[in-house]
Amino acid sequence: MTTTQSPRGLTRRELLSRASAAGVFVIGSGFIAAPNAAWAQETAHLEARTFATLVQMARDIYPHDHVPDEHYVMAVQGYDSADAAGGVEAGIAALDAAAQGRGFASYLETGWERDRVDILRGIEDSTFFQQIRGGLVTGLYNQQAVWPLFGYEGESFSQGGYVDRGFDDINWL
Repeated sequence: MTTTQSPRGLTRRELLSRASAAGVFVIGSGFIAAPNAAWAQETAHLEARTFATLVQMARDIYPHDHVPDEHYVMAVQGYDSADAAGGVEAGIAALDAAAQGRGFASYLETGWERDRVDILRGIEDSTFFQQIRGGLVTGLYNQQAVWPLFGYEGESFSQGGYVDRGFDDINWL
């Protein structure tokens, strides 16, 4: 019986160990990357975890599976300011406390969307929730890069209005 030894590479255990060490370094330095590495953002005034929680909260308030995380990041980027940071940090701390009251480690670590939405329903009357929800309406839906994802072509006045641009193009009547 002949055995051949393959050249020793990185084992799965070593890979996971090194990746988690790098993750701790990156999170600790104020740089945020989503778990699926779809977006990355450097924060100036908010803690990295707070900003990541804010992005998840935005996605749970206005869920659109076909909208990439980058657009949600852009929608909440305005909360990473010196003026808003204190209120956002306090609001996310209250959100995490609500999640812990339901048996989860934090809002961000709550695995199921249904559970996160239940946590949000518990705080929906708060000033913090209403501020974030209201800011997301314009922050998310006023991005021209998002419009094609919803089939919106933009304003029509500069192109002659809707009447001459498909207003009556309905084939189901």
